[in-house]
Amino acid sequence: MQIKLRQEIEVWYIIPAIRREMAKTMMKRKVKQREIARMLGVTDAAVSQYLSAKRASEVKFSSNIKKEIGYSVERAMAGANAIKEIQRLCRVCHEDGLCCFIHKHHGAPKDCKICNPD
Repeated sequence: MQIKLRQEIEVWYIIPAIRREMAKTMMKRKVKQREIARMLGVTDAAVSQYLSAKRASEVKFSSNIKKEIGYSVERAMAGANAIKEIQRLCRVCHEDGLCCFIHKHHGAPKDCKICNPD
């Protein structure tokens, strides 16, 4: 199966991986699982699966993206909207080239406008 749209990459790979990293970081900072689920817009069960590595594909984040995730966690814990932070992180991932890396790994077609904008 070839992935043809950037949205597919974000929904299937990047958003779950961001949520997983945010959940793991919040849990280390002693935020209750139910509160993490509420902030991230997922169920308690989803957070459990993120923490046990049963959900969300392994996505390798660059150090730049990891710093941005840490910043977003701080903002979310201070009351910022975590969903907006996740959207911001998706933009950072796209700008950092992560979307194209995942796309190419899963068989990007040669005429893909994401990986081959020319």
